[in-house]
Amino acid sequence: MSLTPEQTAAVSSWVAAGDNLSTIQKKLREQFSVALTYMDVRFLVDDLNLQLKDPAPKADTSDLSKAQPKPAAAPAAGAPASDLPPGEDDLADEAALPSGTGSVILDVDSVTLIPGAIASGKVTFSDGVTGKWIIDHQGRPGFTEISQPGYRPTPEDAKSFMNQLEAELQRRGL
Repeated sequence: MSLTPEQTAAVSSWVAAGDNLSTIQKKLREQFSVALTYMDVRFLVDDLNLQLKDPAPKADTSDLSKAQPKPAAAPAAGAPASDLPPGEDDLADEAALPSGTGSVILDVDSVTLIPGAIASGKVTFSDGVTGKWIIDHQGRPGFTEISQPGYRPTPEDAKSFMNQLEAELQRRGL
């Protein structure tokens, strides 16, 4: 599909302003009634020899002391508190704690063989207590085994665990 000079100029200005392909696609549809697929917009930008701007640089997640706490998502009304079997503690409430100084060692399994889990691994908390963790199909973290029955990590360790887990899962594209 060929665009008019006015439409081409508009696309060029949107790219120069830092708009991404989805935004350009939406603007073409809303302002010019031109319906293009995402891939067509990608080809259009290439055909016009335009360079998309890189998104804002990502924060360095390797230094946990710089991590900003994220607000914990509230469960939907009427939703069950957890689909995990009894005894598997959900750490979602501890994710909102301020960043701590716990020295937690996190290991992610290269292959997850636990039914209903999208990721799993091992953790060693700063006090030496070890455990196995999973991320269930709804994205909630929990423990499947803990070396000390009834153990709850310190708020610092819980925050460090959640920060490391988030960074590692993002790195792996999960």
